Amino acid sequence: MGPKLHIKNISAFLLTFFLVMTIFTRPLYSQNKEVVAQKGDGIYTLLSRHGLSASEHLNPFIELNKTKLGKNNALLAGVTYLLPIAGVAPPEKLAGNTMRFDIFGKKYAEVEIKSDQLKGAVYYLMAGHGGPDPGAIGKYNNKMLCEDEYAYDVTLRLARNLIQNGATVYMITRDPDDGIRDESYLKADKDELCYYDDKIPLNQIKRLRQRTNAVNKLYKSNKGKFQRMVAIHVDSRSRGENIDVFFYHDKRSNTGYAAATTLKNTFKMKYQQHQPGRGYHGTVSNRNLYVVRNTYPVAVYIELGNINHRRDQQRFILTNSRQAVANWLTDGLVVDFKENK
Repeated sequence: MGPKLHIKNISAFLLTFFLVMTIFTRPLYSQNKEVVAQKGDGIYTLLSRHGLSASEHLNPFIELNKTKLGKNNALLAGVTYLLPIAGVAPPEKLAGNTMRFDIFGKKYAEVEIKSDQLKGAVYYLMAGHGGPDPGAIGKYNNKMLCEDEYAYDVTLRLARNLIQNGATVYMITRDPDDGIRDESYLKADKDELCYYDDKIPLNQIKRLRQRTNAVNKLYKSNKGKFQRMVAIHVDSRSRGENIDVFFYHDKRSNTGYAAATTLKNTFKMKYQQHQPGRGYHGTVSNRNLYVVRNTYPVAVYIELGNINHRRDQQRFILTNSRQAVANWLTDGLVVDFKENK
């Protein structure tokens, strides 16, 4: 969201600080796209050609490439430069144990690091669909509900929670300007990107391959660490079918089954605590899904409910419900980490 730092005799907070910094500095700013400057290029021209706002990305570009720039930050023809990520600013350390991550939007950008209980854990979070594909579409009070917008909002909330607990997080699907939103009806757009800042193709196979390749490349760079890929979707079924949150895993992965089961059990326990007598009928099963089958990390694929069912829609359109889902997923992932690290 970069050479490794060797730190001795440092406080627990500073260690957590540097670990959390990797969400944007190490993953994003050391592995960004490389581009070659052409004759006559200036920074503004180069950024514009690659769809980046000069006013927003000028300073990050200079910081990334300061050792390769000429006098007055001139570009040198034939030299390879790194591009910043659209919509992503490096995290800023604020007072105490608080940091700022602009990807979460103005209201939620300031993130307090509350614990290091996920120190060493790496998560690849993949919100379903995006770009030209809104995914499943439902209606509530004549308002359109798009799967990609609601899945992304829950995914962002989960990312923020994981960071608060010391994890390294990669947002595989990302929107340059949405941030976490508290509205019930989330406006649909098509500007989502795939990590790093690739345009998402319309073709389904190309889209799935694109995000799978992004995860697998990152997986190799984090070899030896505890790693999980979490994909979040919203299902589409008949209007009369009420379903609970349910989970898929790769049939070849016993660890994937265990992780999915831990998440399901967490939801069951939470419903017993907060809505006793409601019952919970979420399931865990294997399914031949492309991103689950082909990503290298242990993968869990989550369906949040039926976008066409009135009761399930409350899980998406109510801000507190979206946050609760993210909180419960966080709790389940903490258990998974502690049991399997």
